[in-house]
Amino acid sequence: MQQPLVSVIIPIYNVEKYLRECLDSVVNQTLREIEIILINDGSTDNCGKICDEYATKDKRIIVIHKE
Repeated sequence: MQQPLVSVIIPIYNVEKYLRECLDSVVNQTLREIEIILINDGSTDNCGKICDEYATKDKRIIVIHKE
C-alpha cells in the first residue's frame, strides 16, 4: 500500500447507533489509499468495541481511545 494521501479523522462520542453506518461508508470509498483515524472520546456505550472491531478487519484504521 502506498503512503496515504488522505487522512479521515472521525471524532466519536456515544454514537453507537450511527457508527457502523459511518465506518462502512468511509471504508468502502473508492479511494483506497487513505488512513482512517477514529478518536473515541470516552464513550460510555459500545463505540470503543466497534472501533476496535473495525480496526482488526482493516489495517487502514487507527483507533485512539481517550478517557
